[in-house]
Amino acid sequence: MNKFDLKKKVAVVTGGAQGFGLDIAKNFLKSGAKVIIWDNDERELEKVIKKIKNKNLSKQIVDITDPESIKMTVKKITKNMKIDILINNAGVTGSTTELWKYDYAEWKRIIDINLHGTFNCCKAIVPHMIKNNYGRIVNIASVSGKDGNAKASAYSSSKAGVIALTKSLGKELANKNIAVNAVTPAGAKTRILNQMSKEHVKRMLSKVPRARFLKLNELSSMVCWLSSHENSFSTAAVFDISGGRSTY
Repeated sequence: MNKFDLKKKVAVVTGGAQGFGLDIAKNFLKSGAKVIIWDNDERELEKVIKKIKNKNLSKQIVDITDPESIKMTVKKITKNMKIDILINNAGVTGSTTELWKYDYAEWKRIIDINLHGTFNCCKAIVPHMIKNNYGRIVNIASVSGKDGNAKASAYSSSKAGVIALTKSLGKELANKNIAVNAVTPAGAKTRILNQMSKEHVKRMLSKVPRARFLKLNELSSMVCWLSSHENSFSTAAVFDISGGRSTY
């Protein structure tokens, strides 16, 4: 992977204890950034810290659906340092079933984590970035937010919301040296696939012209560039990384 200059930058990565988030965190560290991973899984956070053993890596237990908790966490961080980069990666897929069979509580939980969680993190951190006249925000959406997946209406709706949020916020911050972009990955072999039925996973893969799953480093490479100084113009944009499934 190409290295980007992220020295002296501080990045917050939500859902950073596994999957996409962890790989992004690792590549940020290789590029010289200080990385704070947020996750609500204390056990996985401890495993990551013990395994990586990097002085520039730290962890915080955070529930992104709790605005007050996020606000206090950000206040604690910004007493001693700036937050330059925010990666909104935390997310869940939920059940794979028809919309009319969906349990309302589960639907609400998926929207709360995937969409409201992204909103909560941006709301807490953006004012800090405005004050410093610098920021890079990357929201991990999904190809399903573009296309819509059958039997995944809650997940698809939440990720479509993340795409729209990205476009709105990117326009609002365009004159403040803060770039806000989204990426729309196809499926990858992460633990999130365990939340889906085998039938649903097979159906997802059948739609990808490259006929394989996305590799973690392929996504994190794109995110690293979007998070760097080199991305000085693109904002409010959606970067496709779906292996040819969506080309718009």
